[in-house]
This record gives sequence, C-alpha cells and structure tokens, in this order.
Amino acid sequence: MLLEDLAAACSAELRLRIVSRQREHAYGVAAASARRYRSALDRSQLLLNVAASLSKTTVLAEVRQTVRDLVISDLKPVYVGLVLVENARKGRLRRLVDETGSAPMERAHETYGLDSGWPTARAARENRTITVADEAELRRDYAPEAVEAFNSLGLSSAVCVPLPGTVVPLGTLVLGWDEAHEIDIVEQALLAALAGYTARAVERALFVENRVTAARQMQEAMLTDLPEIEGVELAALYRPAAATDLVGGDWYDAYPLPGADQGGEDSTAPDVMAVSIGDITGHDLRAATLMGQVRSMLRQADLDHPGGGPARAVGAFEHANTRLDIGASGTLVHAHLRPCPAPQEASWELTWTNAGHPPPLITTPGVPARRLHEHGMMVYPGLAGPERTQNRITLSPGSALLLYTDGLVERTAGTMTEAIDLTAQLLTGHSDQPLAELLDVIMNQVPAPEPGDDIALLALRIPATQPPRTAQAAAAYTEQ
Repeated sequence: MLLEDLAAACSAELRLRIVSRQREHAYGVAAASARRYRSALDRSQLLLNVAASLSKTTVLAEVRQTVRDLVISDLKPVYVGLVLVENARKGRLRRLVDETGSAPMERAHETYGLDSGWPTARAARENRTITVADEAELRRDYAPEAVEAFNSLGLSSAVCVPLPGTVVPLGTLVLGWDEAHEIDIVEQALLAALAGYTARAVERALFVENRVTAARQMQEAMLTDLPEIEGVELAALYRPAAATDLVGGDWYDAYPLPGADQGGEDSTAPDVMAVSIGDITGHDLRAATLMGQVRSMLRQADLDHPGGGPARAVGAFEHANTRLDIGASGTLVHAHLRPCPAPQEASWELTWTNAGHPPPLITTPGVPARRLHEHGMMVYPGLAGPERTQNRITLSPGSALLLYTDGLVERTAGTMTEAIDLTAQLLTGHSDQPLAELLDVIMNQVPAPEPGDDIALLALRIPATQPPRTAQAAAAYTEQ
C-alpha cells in the first residue's frame, strides 16, 4: 500500500513537471513569435516611414540624411553612406560627402573607379549585396584604401547593397556597424526594399538637379557682359538662392541705344544707355524662361520707340505681354541715362520708371544715399492701371546709383526697411571703393546668410573727373 502511494505521488510529480515544462516551452514559443511579429511590424513600419519620407526629397544630400535618420533607430548602424555611379561609360563612382565633416574619409576618397577594390564598387559592379564580416575579410579581398577607410570609421562589419536602376545599378547603399552584425534572410529582404526606395529617391533628385542646373546655366547665360560707356562706370553681381532646388527670374541688363535715341547709324550725338533690373514672379524654370523673354522684349521696345523714354518702353512691353498672353508678372526698374549738355556736360541725366520694384538708391558726394521712392504698380498681365510715368534726376560727377532685387533686403531678422537703410549706409560709406568691390561689401553684409531668393545688383557711377566732350556732340544732344 505504501509503495502504491509513493508511486502515485511520483507519477503526479512527474506529470506536473512535464506540464510545467510544456507550459514554459509554450511561453517561450509564444514570446519568440511575439518578438518575430514585433520585429516584422517594426520593419514594416520602417519601410512605410522610408517610403513616405523619401517621397518628399528632391536633393541628394537630403536623400542620404533621410535614410540615415530612419535606419539608425532600427538597424543601429554607426555609419550610413551613399555612393553613386557618376559616369557609367567611364566607370566612375562618387560618394555623397557628409558636409558636417563627421566622416573625413568621404572627402579623401570621394571618387574612385567602378572596377576598384572597394566593396561598394563590387556591389554596384556585380549588382548584388556584399557583406564584410570583419577586417580580416576586408584585408583579404579588397584594396588597402578600403581597409584604411573601414578603420577610420571604427567599423567591425558592413553591408553594401546595390541601388537598382533601369539598366545598371545607380550606386550603393552602405551600412556599417562597430560590432559584428549578421544579416539574416529577413534583414536581407528589408535592405533590398530600402535600397529600392532609396534608388527611386536618387533618380528623382538627379532629375531635379539636372533641371535646376540647366535652368541656372540658361539664367546666367542671359546675364550678358556689361557694355563700356565712356563717362560711366558699371558693375553687376548675381547670386543664386542658397537652396539648390530654386531658380528664379531675377535679372539685370545694360545696353547702349543709338545716338541720342535718333536711331541713325551716323548720329554724332552721345549714346543713351538703358539699364534695368527686375524680378519675374516664381522660382522655377518657367520664371527663368519668362525672364529671358521680358529682357528681350524690353530691349526691342527701346529700339522700336526711339526717344520715347523708359516708361514708353515698359508700356509697350506690357501691351505685348497681355495681347500675346505671355503671362509674365513681377517688378522692374527701367531707366535711360544720357549726358547733359553744357554747362553741365560733366553730369548725366537719369530718367526712370519703377513698376512696383524696391526703390533704387542714389548717392552724391558729401550727401548720404537716399531712396528714389517714385513708383507705379507691378507688372501683371491684364491688370489695368494708369499710364506709366517716369521721373528725372541729374547725376553730378561722383554720383552713384544702385539697383537691386528684393532677395537682397528680405531677411528673417529685421525688416526690409532696415535692410535697405543698411544698404544705403554701405553705399555711402564705401563710395571711394571700386564699384565691383562695393557690390561685394553689400552682398556680404546685407542679405541673410542663406538667402531664400536670387539676388541681382547693378550699380553705375559717374566718375568725379569726366573727359571733355566735343562741341558737335553737345550740340547734337541740345537739338534733340
């Protein structure tokens, strides 16, 4: 009887232990499943975040920063880099350099051959994921400079994933860890998807970059060299917006008109010089294209209406802008400059019209710079308004005129009025400097450190000493 009771007790204990172990195993399986599901959920969320965030990027540096910020929180790499195929025909790769300088090796090895001994080059060349388990593998299979870069980043392992392109890979996405990191099949699928999203963002950024580059080249090509006019000094300066994805419609122009606006090739009268500055509404390729049209139309209007003055030229342009449905809108200042007859033959007469543009600044020797406040409404097709008016002022020897676009005086700190006042002070305080140097001073001190708009400056100065003019030229001026 005692043995039966003991056997029953042992059997019960054994069953209890078996059940307990089964329960613990079930808990372990459930916990492992939960971890797998949580990991899968986290990685699915990571891909959703990558897709959403990269869809908003338009700049290559922004693509790299977005990918790095997103994967660091999940995969925990200490380094994330992008290498792009710069020239497939020549077989060149280029790193996207981190401008913070946190990885000096990127600058030291910014470009290298597609056939070189880098794991990133091999991943792009063979169009497959390349893993580096440790430094020993790197030393065995790759170039010494790759080992040097690996060590400078403090890496223990890395993975290089090709960025899929239409025909050949666009480049390589690099992730590095400061400890051993094994890539399982789930993580391989994650990295492949991540590389796909990154590749699409890179393609979009390259497309935008190419468009902006073409637009900037076109815009700058339209900013022609300034003419040489006897008795007048000219200087101009143009600075694009800090944001690389912006291109605008800012422009300046200066050109001589036929003798005293008479239009005759044999006229002996002094030339009239036309100067203008303007800003077409918009920050895109269309704005740059319209700027070129407006600039050319103003020139044509000046030539077709000799003696009509700047207001007549602007009015003629506006008529064509509306009737031909060109659609250009914005602001501008257009002026004519002509030498005065005796006894003021050392001076020049400025006639200008202002279509809603920031006021020009003028300074004369011994007098602080002041604004030319007179202006009319901005240019807008179909917007009826009063006839354009023009104003006149005499520029005596030593006088200077500054025309500028609003990018110069639009600042986050302070008001536009304060910025214009500072510009006027610099124009007065540096009146003894060459015009080109004066514009550099203004450009370095007035606008915001990273201006959000293009800036164009155009300055002219009447030298303090003027060469004598012929009596015939002065007489011709007086007759007109």
